[in-house]
Amino acid sequence: MKITLCGSIAFIDEMLAAKNTLESTGHEVQMPPLEILDEQGKAMPVKEYYALRKTTNETEGWIWDAKEQAMRNHFEKVLWADAILVLNHDKNGILNYIGANTLLEMGLAFHHRKKIFLLKPIPELSYKEEILGMHPVIIHQNLSLLS
Repeated sequence: MKITLCGSIAFIDEMLAAKNTLESTGHEVQMPPLEILDEQGKAMPVKEYYALRKTTNETEGWIWDAKEQAMRNHFEKVLWADAILVLNHDKNGILNYIGANTLLEMGLAFHHRKKIFLLKPIPELSYKEEILGMHPVIIHQNLSLLS
């Protein structure tokens, strides 16, 4: 199966581990990039970019141009896939976190009738009803359930 991994960039290491596990069992896997190009066109680790983005007061510039491009690129990966796997680990004191960007990716997958898998149960968030309406399959951290 062709699977695109979705989730917060805070989980990039977990995504890479999941990608390696899934590929070892024959799946084709796409995920967010490990590097982003900075304003000089030099590659920087995506975790460094993520930290910079979270601390900036700027509302325009290369940081947001890179965010736009990253979102568009990942939407293309969602369209390429047969299914998405949301890595919804704990973040910001929220169990099984699903953020706004991941919710957008889930919505795109849902609209295009892609299977949606969640690594962990649906979080208690204000948009839980929207997630429930997408009928994701919760795999309880068992990657072998992807089919």
